[in-house]
Amino acid sequence: RIYNFALALVGWLKGGLGHVNVLGSVIFAGMSGTAIADAAGLGTIEIKAMKEHGYSSEFAVGVTAASATLGPIIPPSLPFVIYGMMANVSIGALFLAGLLPGLLLAVLMMLTVAYFAHKNGWGADIKFSGSKLAKALIELGVVAAWPLVLWLLIDKAGAPAQVTVIAGLISLFVLDKIFKFEAVLPIMTPVLLIGGMTTGLFTPTEGAIAACVWAMVLGFWWYKALKFKMFVKVCLDTVETTSTVLFIVAAASIFGWMLTATGVTTAIAAWVLGFTQSPWVFLLLANLLMLFVGCFLEPTAAITILVPILLPITAQLGIDPVHFGLVMVLNLMIGLLHPPMGMVLFVLARVANLSVERTTMAILPWLVPLLLSLGIITYFPAVVLWLPKMFY
Repeated sequence: RIYNFALALVGWLKGGLGHVNVLGSVIFAGMSGTAIADAAGLGTIEIKAMKEHGYSSEFAVGVTAASATLGPIIPPSLPFVIYGMMANVSIGALFLAGLLPGLLLAVLMMLTVAYFAHKNGWGADIKFSGSKLAKALIELGVVAAWPLVLWLLIDKAGAPAQVTVIAGLISLFVLDKIFKFEAVLPIMTPVLLIGGMTTGLFTPTEGAIAACVWAMVLGFWWYKALKFKMFVKVCLDTVETTSTVLFIVAAASIFGWMLTATGVTTAIAAWVLGFTQSPWVFLLLANLLMLFVGCFLEPTAAITILVPILLPITAQLGIDPVHFGLVMVLNLMIGLLHPPMGMVLFVLARVANLSVERTTMAILPWLVPLLLSLGIITYFPAVVLWLPKMFY
């Protein structure tokens, strides 16, 4: 459904499936929260479709790898949750902080697709259909208008919040039944999660439960696409992932306490501040460090190790912890595309049946929009902090 929706929206452009790949990842990012899930899930469909339409395996892998980094930037995001726990930062603020940078990344990636399409003389992959485009735009309008209408009713008209939200959800199902929308209900997952947290309807934990219940309602009842056997497997995978992450966080908390108790963090902070007291120079050095660490460590482990070391320095330099969290997560996501330990690199090499060497070379051009985005996000913190400051 996500793929078909993105295809109707941008598939008629030159290099259409490349644009579809990026837009599909933007939407899927609102449900997955990890780069590996994006690459292994939607990436499998996208690479196969692109190869069938005559795109090279290298281009298909490159754009899929780059767009997979959107998974942890656009909320919800597992790395943001881990960072928020380690840094004692509002997870809701981190989620909001990821919205504009995620859209910036998507725009730069789509411009890169347009450049390759122009350079190679690629045409559109599907015929332009005004009716399909209009339907997709109407669906986008519904997704944008729904939370706005609820906000006006609750905040301005004084309607009871819970009753209004339930009535709004019922209205969505009625509209979907009448107009047979392609992707309105799935896209509503991140809208419910972020909207509920920013309006105070529920906490991040309650928001996660609400998103899971919403997905189960859609999968089991509405679309009837989720079978019980698949549901059991998903639950077991979730338990495995969650328990692994919590063990890492528990061990990292002890590690952080030891660093503080032994004065290591103070010594490192004094050494760094003796070298430079400029926040911009520190951010440059921190970026280089995190890009390097990201090539060797899985993001959860890297966050739990780096936060106790770097956060005291950012506090002394006056760097906002929400801003620094975004910078850290994006650095570590870029690291997932590199050998020797880049998980996205290995997943996509297997999916596309390419060698790791060819996959690495295919990803190299896509570092340009990623590093450009990193530079903008690092040195223009307003891009990150504008939305969080409106609500927190």
